[in-house]
Amino acid sequence: MVETEEVSSSEISKPSLFWLATEGHRALFELSTFLPYKFFRNKDKSGDGHPVLVLPGFMATDMSTAPLRSFLKNLGYTPYGWGAGRNYANEEYLDLLLERVEDIYLTHRTKVSIIGWSLGGVFAREIGKRKANLIRQIITLGSPFAGVNEPNNAMWIYDLLTDGRGTEDVDPELLKGIPDPAPLPTTAIYSKEDGVVPWETCMEVVEDKYHQNIQVRGSHLGLGVNPAVLEIIKDRLQLDQHNWTHFEPANKIEDKLFYPSL
Repeated sequence: MVETEEVSSSEISKPSLFWLATEGHRALFELSTFLPYKFFRNKDKSGDGHPVLVLPGFMATDMSTAPLRSFLKNLGYTPYGWGAGRNYANEEYLDLLLERVEDIYLTHRTKVSIIGWSLGGVFAREIGKRKANLIRQIITLGSPFAGVNEPNNAMWIYDLLTDGRGTEDVDPELLKGIPDPAPLPTTAIYSKEDGVVPWETCMEVVEDKYHQNIQVRGSHLGLGVNPAVLEIIKDRLQLDQHNWTHFEPANKIEDKLFYPSL
């Protein structure tokens, strides 16, 4: 069991304006690397067909996760979008997602893996806590579950949509429990170059047998098409609760270039 370095609330600040201002350009670059990566991975059919639910980030729709779901389908999995339109961070989505997971499970008669991007990862972990018997594993991409109230560059949008009330309208018990880990294999992927949310809030407080934090290089908006992230996802989805182990890069060069924390 490894406890990550605890960072106090006073030490966490918004991502720099530089990382925020360059988010779009960096995400476009990552998309440009995704296309050749996907082309060369088309022959990789390692998937076992099990269902994978992919949840978009705040203000995003299933369109944002289409490239990722296409990649998963090519690997041999059965990907699902969340099917709830634009993600406005409504607490009511949780009940809808719990029903969606149950429906997917009943359709396939096998456990569902969940990939959640940004806010989608917060929902993914909550689903894992409430429906652990139906979930195979969880993968979060830049999800600020360890500090949803910490300063970030998306909160002003949320405040605007809720007339400035922000997270004050969320059930306090739900809000209090968000940092708690799901009792399932969970991989928390984060980037220190994230221009939207503080990277410190995207990590499990404690790493143990079933919980791992992995740093990658890249933007927040490009995480779903970042080849380094896709390599982690491809590796993780082949595992379940019985054989799940921590991710390890294929070689030392890959380790140094793409996974600084490992």
